[in-house]
Amino acid sequence: MYVTYVLYSFKYNRLYIGYTSDLINRFKSHQQLATKGFTVKYRPWFVIEVCCFNTKKEAMEKENYFKSGHGRDFIRNQILPRYF
Repeated sequence: MYVTYVLYSFKYNRLYIGYTSDLINRFKSHQQLATKGFTVKYRPWFVIEVCCFNTKKEAMEKENYFKSGHGRDFIRNQILPRYF
């Protein structure tokens, strides 16, 4: 199983979008283990959306959608308001 996930940094008002087959370890990497890269700068992260798929291709397609302008608008207008 593959998942597409959206992370949000409330402190910095930043989004991070990715996909993986191991969400727990990937999140742990973003949150604690990584020593360089985008996610290190904007900790702490919170998982605000997870979409599950049977294939890597489907997960990648959803990731690409979320990274598009329409997808980011969807996240900001439909997903983020749940947390405020």
